[in-house]
Amino acid sequence: MTISMFQASVPRLINALNNLSHILDKAQAHIDAKKIDASALIQFRLYPDMLNFTRQVQIASDTAKGVVARLAGIEIPAYEDNEQSIADLKARIAKTIAFIQGFKPEQIDGTEDKDIITKRGEKETHYKGMQFLLGHAIPNVYFHITTAYAILRHNGVEIGKRDYLGNP
Repeated sequence: MTISMFQASVPRLINALNNLSHILDKAQAHIDAKKIDASALIQFRLYPDMLNFTRQVQIASDTAKGVVARLAGIEIPAYEDNEQSIADLKARIAKTIAFIQGFKPEQIDGTEDKDIITKRGEKETHYKGMQFLLGHAIPNVYFHITTAYAILRHNGVEIGKRDYLGNP
């Protein structure tokens, strides 16, 4: 049986982003209950050379929208990266989910061997569609969501594995 690239991407990414949004609800409740400065939480990083909470959410969003757009062969929408609050981050996630939900199976299925090229600075990385989806994009989304989760947990937000996994 062959894997459906659509089923391996769109529903999984939507689920992960919905779970992240739920975790952000708990973060906002924590901020409100403890009367803490929200910027202290959203600017927090686990280690000085790591990206802060806001960037973790932004990168998870960017990777999710980027993989489906690349597989479908359409332009990736650019977001401004100007979020300053939990509400702003939730709006970004909602916008990303709405974008991803717009894809149909026929746009994604059959892209297993599609050439995908990413660029970081001058460095190009070449992938085939399935390799990009399963070996790069999905793990990258989960990495950044996990790091955002760890930042919140480290700061006392009462979240657990069930919040992270949601209802797959």
